Amino acid sequence: MAQRKQRAALNEINEVPFFDIQLPYELALKIFQYLGKAELGRCAQVSRTWKILAEDEVLWYRLCQREGYLSDTSISDRSCWKLVLRSCRARERALKTNWKNRIGAVSQLQYELGKILCDVHSWDGVVIAGYTSGEVRLWDTRTWDYTAPILEPAHGPGDAGPRPRVSCVRISSSLAVAAHEDGTVSVWSLMLGREPIHHYQHNQSVQALALGSAGATVATASGFEVKVESADDRGFWQTTGTFEIQKLVNFLNLVPDVTGSPVTIAAAEDIVYLLKAQVPGKVLHSVYGQPITCLDVSAHEAAFGVKNFGWLLNEPNQILLYDLETSQCLKKMGNSIGDFTCVNLQNSPPNMLVSGNKDRRVRVFDLRRSESLCSVYAHQLGVSAVQMDDWKIVSGGEEGLVCVWDQRMGTKLWEMHARNQEGSLQSKRPPEIRHPVRHVWFNSHSLITANIPDEKSPRGGSITDDDLTAHRKHRGIIYAYDFSVDQLAVESVIPICRSSYDEVTGYNYNVGLAVPYDNI
Repeated sequence: MAQRKQRAALNEINEVPFFDIQLPYELALKIFQYLGKAELGRCAQVSRTWKILAEDEVLWYRLCQREGYLSDTSISDRSCWKLVLRSCRARERALKTNWKNRIGAVSQLQYELGKILCDVHSWDGVVIAGYTSGEVRLWDTRTWDYTAPILEPAHGPGDAGPRPRVSCVRISSSLAVAAHEDGTVSVWSLMLGREPIHHYQHNQSVQALALGSAGATVATASGFEVKVESADDRGFWQTTGTFEIQKLVNFLNLVPDVTGSPVTIAAAEDIVYLLKAQVPGKVLHSVYGQPITCLDVSAHEAAFGVKNFGWLLNEPNQILLYDLETSQCLKKMGNSIGDFTCVNLQNSPPNMLVSGNKDRRVRVFDLRRSESLCSVYAHQLGVSAVQMDDWKIVSGGEEGLVCVWDQRMGTKLWEMHARNQEGSLQSKRPPEIRHPVRHVWFNSHSLITANIPDEKSPRGGSITDDDLTAHRKHRGIIYAYDFSVDQLAVESVIPICRSSYDEVTGYNYNVGLAVPYDNI
């Protein structure tokens, strides 16, 4: 109230002393909007008039928006944006500290029907999973509601028998999609309930699935066919395009933020296609004998790994970056003897890309340069999933290990082994039942990881065996981590091993004795 009275008195004068001239309040406010937090603090110490100007709500609201805090709010939603910015920055520092010190809570998203995990995907903390039983489940980790509702399948003739296993699942802000081994594709709306709003059929199993991040568009690849389905403004679904590919499609992505007809990028062995409705399929890249090993797409670029079989000595295993508008190769990055197994372009910071390789290394590339900025030795059996932000990298390996790295220092912060429900470490399992990390997703306060077994029909998981349910060690695991809890709570330490020992110097990685002798 006092600030409003002071500003009202100042507005009556409508002039702000600015060195040797007098400026109107609005013009002085336009000058101050180019200053940062420290500069505004210094200006507030000049005079009472400048203090009123430097603490104007418009300036601090714009600072909050500029730094990415509360971007979906208006200026009238808060009374003091200076305090709001301070609290947001304090929360960000606390989250960063929790991430670095592995302080948080972890939960296992369990599904107890004795079936095996086939595929996992997540969006903004909502997790979708498909199983060999044919069922599709959802978890919302934002509310810690782990009831795991079942998404009902599309009903058709001959559905009395067991349902085919799920081959692929995807989720976005509004839709969830699952494809089954018999070629059935079901689409659900996250707002309308558990019954599918659309489904269609392929003649063969679906080996690749893509879902648009915005809008209602689904792309599926079955055999040599790629089909794109979209919904109009009234919610009616139709086939936007059907494309015949010369080779089997291995990877499929929808280009985000496309206005008009959806654009699909498909990688089929050693050819990368750009597919658009009512336009013949365009070859984006093709080199005989160099298959594509991974693929990711942003709004304007496509990045994919290329494997060399060895007879072309001047062409090592690399990541190629293509411009989708000009279809020109922009960069060739990496020079590795191993295959690039995963690449993340869409979720990386601007002008950055992170990749994983069979040579056990995670590499970070600056797209304005060709050499890697950071290369860390990550996983013994190769990297299977990776994601980064402006300061950290989370990687998953074929051996089932999840690692968190400081990207700028190139050092490992901590690691986590997946555990089955008997509590044994996954790295101690025999190779035939090892569960690689196939999905990694995180934001500022949470992390989702999924260990999906490669073997979907182990002994005990087939109807021809005596035991009709798969053993727990075969099923796969989904973990949800929350780092937004109070960092001072002892119960918040992620439970690997605990003890009551207090380390005075050094960092003990939160690993202590399973039975602390201090309590005896």
